[in-house]
This record gives sequence, C-alpha cells and structure tokens, in this order.
Amino acid sequence: MIDLHLHTTVSDGRLTPRELVDRARAAGVTVLAVTDHDTTASFPDVRARAGAHGLETLPGIEITAVDEGRDVHVLGYFLDPDDPGLLEFLARQRQIRIERVRRMAVRLAELGAPIDGEGLLEEAAREPGRSIGRPQVARALQRAGHVKDTQEAFDRYLAGDAPAFVARPGSPPEEVVTLVHRAGGLASLAHPGRTRIDHRLGELARAGLDALEVYHADHDEAAVERYARTAGELGLLMTGGSDFHGEPTRALEPGATVLPPAEWQRLHAARHRHVRR
Repeated sequence: MIDLHLHTTVSDGRLTPRELVDRARAAGVTVLAVTDHDTTASFPDVRARAGAHGLETLPGIEITAVDEGRDVHVLGYFLDPDDPGLLEFLARQRQIRIERVRRMAVRLAELGAPIDGEGLLEEAAREPGRSIGRPQVARALQRAGHVKDTQEAFDRYLAGDAPAFVARPGSPPEEVVTLVHRAGGLASLAHPGRTRIDHRLGELARAGLDALEVYHADHDEAAVERYARTAGELGLLMTGGSDFHGEPTRALEPGATVLPPAEWQRLHAARHRHVRR
C-alpha cells in the first residue's frame, strides 16, 4: 500500500515520527511520505525508522499557500529537505503560524474561552523545526473544557467563518509550486475536493503544478472520478493518501486511502523532473 499523506507531532499529528512509521507498517503500508505542515523536520527520524523496517519512504511536505484569502495546501514530494531556499521560506512560514496562534489565543480569551497560548508556543519551541497551527489550538480548547472535541472547536471557534479565526498572510500557490521545484521536488495540490478551487486548476497547471491529490480520505467515488479526469485533461500526475493525523474523531488509519500502484510508478518515474543538473 502506498500512502503519501501522513502527519506527525512535528506538525499537527498525534503520533511521533517513529510511532507513525510503526502504525503505518502495522496497517500494511509499504511506501509512505510524511507531509507535515510547513516543516521537513520529521524526515530524518521517518527515514531511519522506515529503513529499519524495510519500508520505502520519500521526503514530503504540505506547504500552506494563500489564494483569495483562503488556505491552499501544496504537497511537495522528492524534494531536498535541506534546500537552503526551502528552509528559509519554511522558517518564515512557521513564524507566521506562531503569530497567528498568539492572535487566536487573544480572541479566544475575549470570547470567554481562554487557553494557555504561550504554553502551546513554548512547547513547540522546544523542538526545532516544529510547526504549530489551529489543530493544536483546538486540542487546547478541548483540554480547557470549552468544547467536547476538536471538531466542535473548529465549528464554534476556529473555522473560516468562526469568531476566533485569524486569516494568515502567505504566498500564492504558484509561488509555492516554484519553491518546490527549486528544491528539486514535484508539487501536487492537496485534497482539491476540500479546497474547492477547481476554477484555478488550469492556471496552476500552466504555472507548473505537477499533480493533483486525486485519492484522499475526503474524496468520495464521484470526486475521485472527477479529479482523475481533470488530471488527465490537464496532463497532471496523481497523488494520494489518507491524510492521517491520529485524531480520535476520525476513524481512519494509515493506508485508509492509498495511491494505486500504476499511479505511483508514474509519479516515481517523474521524480527527477525538477532536479538541477
């Protein structure tokens, strides 16, 4: 099984890199990519643990872009996790995340739902390269007793139209695609069925987007068919994965959604497309 969308505690997952690899292996995953948000810090541990178990892994990331005020996630695969330009960009991204969490904590206090925002930031700062965002804020709301689970936290406070939501500044997806290419990677638009920017797919393809995440836990059969057809029409590769975070409110495991072997072979064959020679 090939799962190219997984998260660890280095961003907003609930399992450490080693725990995640063990969980993926137990689920039958044979090829995996950890795509933590705006950081590649988990990759050394993932690579070491996967290698010890005979699993194939590849460098991955999920970078947050902004398009018309909305978050748009771009997955990067086969990139150099130590590329200087990439690391500089990601450091700025993580600083934006820190400021955003701090502002959300202020808003939550004003709304009568205070959390230990500074404690969250101190915890994240103890691990170099760690990325923090709304999921950690949602868990803090749950721990403080303001909500029963993280889904309620998003619904009541943190979703795009909720009172504690804070919009983020950010680069457009075209710039993020270029950044991934400069780091030697392939760029895929994450969960297009969730992001809902179908009207931009042609423009992004012309800007160099390499793939669409056709196979995703939030895509039903109709969405898979629609985005597979779109990928074919635009000459894009396909990616796929479970988007596993380990959230107890989502009953899925690594490998719950996988990339078909034929599409993996096409993606793998294209892995050197943007490598500098």
